Formats: sequence, structure tokens, C-alpha cells
Amino acid sequence: MTTWVENPSGGRDRGPRGLARAWVEVLLRPRRFFRNGVAPGDQAPGLSFAVAVSLVYVLGLFAFQPSYVPDLGGGTAVPFVLSVLAVALVIAPATLHLTAALQTILLIATVRDRAGVSETVQVIAYATAPAVVAGLPFPEVRILATLYGAALLVIGLATVHGTTLGRAAVAGAIPATLVFGYAFRGLTPLVAFVEGVLRSWYII
Repeated sequence: MTTWVENPSGGRDRGPRGLARAWVEVLLRPRRFFRNGVAPGDQAPGLSFAVAVSLVYVLGLFAFQPSYVPDLGGGTAVPFVLSVLAVALVIAPATLHLTAALQTILLIATVRDRAGVSETVQVIAYATAPAVVAGLPFPEVRILATLYGAALLVIGLATVHGTTLGRAAVAGAIPATLVFGYAFRGLTPLVAFVEGVLRSWYII
């Protein structure tokens, strides 16, 4: 799962320009992106992408809602730096690979002929693209990022693993909930929105 290919066939460009291009392409042309931009063993750009998205999310979260900066004593600068480093070096990579492991198990149960684990890692990584705005203090924005990210995950799974959107949705439901609902905090505002709609329709 952690094997990288030095000169893979296909895959994404490296560097800030490659990250920016991947972000734009996966948001605007997801099917084409997942079909052409995910290559066996080419995890390095995907991991870098997920870390970059996580950092933007955390920086936005801390900037607009300082109460989320851990209180370690001695001011806010040190906890801020330590938290950002923890996200970049530990939390984001570990979350990505643990989610990919769970996603692989779910794919085994739902999809007969599948691509490799490396491709699954990349799909999850690039599906996080909308989460760059999830740190903003607007519930509507977090809801949109959550739904868009979940949709990208389903499209990516279907495209890369050669299955239907229905099977991809079943396989990706739990990972999408964990990543976008909990890691990027989209579940709480989404549930509140749904409850508000149901109340307005006198269903609950």
C-alpha cells in the first residue's frame, strides 16, 4: 500500500503546478481525470494532494475558528504549528491509508474485478478536492463540500474499478461518511439541514 513507483506509466505531474492542475481537473472533469490521472503504484502525487487539501482545510479552520486550536499552554503559536505539522506528517497520511484499507475490503465484497489498492488510495486522495473550503465557518459550504466529495469518490471508484455507480455508492458509503462526514466535519451540518427540511415538511 505504501509502495511508490519512481517513474510510473501515467499518473499525475509532481510539484505545486501538478497539484493545482489535479485540483481543477478533478473538480471539473472527474470521469476524465480518474480515467487518465490514476496509475498503478503512483501514490506520491495523490498523497501529496490529500496532505495539501488537509492543510488548507486546517488553516482555514484555525483562521476562522481559533477555538479549534488545541490549548497546550504558552500561547497559540506553538499549538498551531504542532497541529499543522501533525496533520501534514501523521493524521492526513494515516487517515488516507486506513480509509483505503477499509475501502478495499468493501470493494472486495461488492466488486468482482477490481483495480489495485494503490489506485484506491489515489481515488480517495483526489476525491478530497472540495474539502479545501470545508474549514470556512459556513454550514452550507461544508454541506456542499461533503456532498461533492462523496460524489467524486463514487465516480472515482466506478471509473477506476470498472463498476457501476450503484455498486460504487454502496462500497463508498462508509468511507465517504468517515472522510467527509467526520474528518472534514460535514455530517453535523448535513444532518441539521435534513432535519430542518423534514420539519418544514411536517415529517418529524
